[in-house]
Amino acid sequence: MKIEITGPIKRTKPFETDKEDEDIKIVVPGSIISNRTDFMSGHGTFYGDEDIVASVAGSVRQVNKLLTVQPFKSRYSPDVGDVIVGRVVEVQQKRWKVDINSISEGTLALANVSLPGGELRRKSAEDEMRMRMYMEEGDLVVAEVLNVQSDAIQLQARTLRYGKLGQGLLVKVSPSLMKRRKTHFHDLHFGAKIILARNGWVWIEPPSDGQMSATGGYTHSDEVS
Repeated sequence: MKIEITGPIKRTKPFETDKEDEDIKIVVPGSIISNRTDFMSGHGTFYGDEDIVASVAGSVRQVNKLLTVQPFKSRYSPDVGDVIVGRVVEVQQKRWKVDINSISEGTLALANVSLPGGELRRKSAEDEMRMRMYMEEGDLVVAEVLNVQSDAIQLQARTLRYGKLGQGLLVKVSPSLMKRRKTHFHDLHFGAKIILARNGWVWIEPPSDGQMSATGGYTHSDEVS
């Protein structure tokens, strides 16, 4: 993998990507990314004379003929299907509000959660009354982005892979470091488990001693930024 850093005084060749060995092109404000006749300007760029120019420092991304610059430091921008780790900040009627390190909080509806035991059933009024027994403020949860709207980010945790997290270590990094992969859940050879969430929150679970509940249960979290 190559990393090329360009500055505002350097004129570069039109941006190209190699699918087999994707190069990372890092730019700073004022860097010329490409000729405007070859590509379209997206977020983090603007048209200048005959060129597309970077307006922020970050890495260049290309989707067909659209060029964008993803800033090094920015809030997480969710996409449908993303795996995220978040913290419950409020318990509301039939839903939990979750901090997902984005511009707005995520919403995890009771109907979109697999309750302890993994049974699939219609969520009842009794389940709604017991919501704080399942998850309360401060609990960490792993979920998947179900839907993204202008005023709401809907989450789901319908399988046993998702849900409330147990004891472990939470590490916060820049979301720009997290690429979308086929799986974000990894089992390490010495027994620990790790979740590389798209929103920049990395969850590390220590090897199980056989005494922890299979349904999890948040007891302690050390945060490292």
